[in-house]
Amino acid sequence: MSLIVTGLTEVVTALQRAPNALQRNVRTAVERTARTVRDDARSRIRGHRYLPRYPASITYDITATAAGVTAEIGPDKGRPQGALGNIVEYGTSKNAPIPHLGPALDAAEPDVEAGINAAVQDALA
Repeated sequence: MSLIVTGLTEVVTALQRAPNALQRNVRTAVERTARTVRDDARSRIRGHRYLPRYPASITYDITATAAGVTAEIGPDKGRPQGALGNIVEYGTSKNAPIPHLGPALDAAEPDVEAGINAAVQDALA
């Protein structure tokens, strides 16, 4: 009995390219999601009388390593009113919380899943 396989070279080539394409695509997906979360959080907190500069302090940083891609989203303590992040999100004994980062992240969850799935599909295509 013999077996003839055709098209295997193309499959092997696609799998060899997949890691680079996957990392690039995942980075794009994570960056889009980080931007969406940042913008949503800014819009949720915008307009508060005592926090006029706080929304602009919300930023994101992307880190890509061989182990994966991560995004850190939140107020930059080096920007005006950025150090108020924990107080604003979680409140204090004298100030009620104003949740904006957590809800923005929760709202983006379906987009993260869809973006990662698309990244994997594109890398293997």
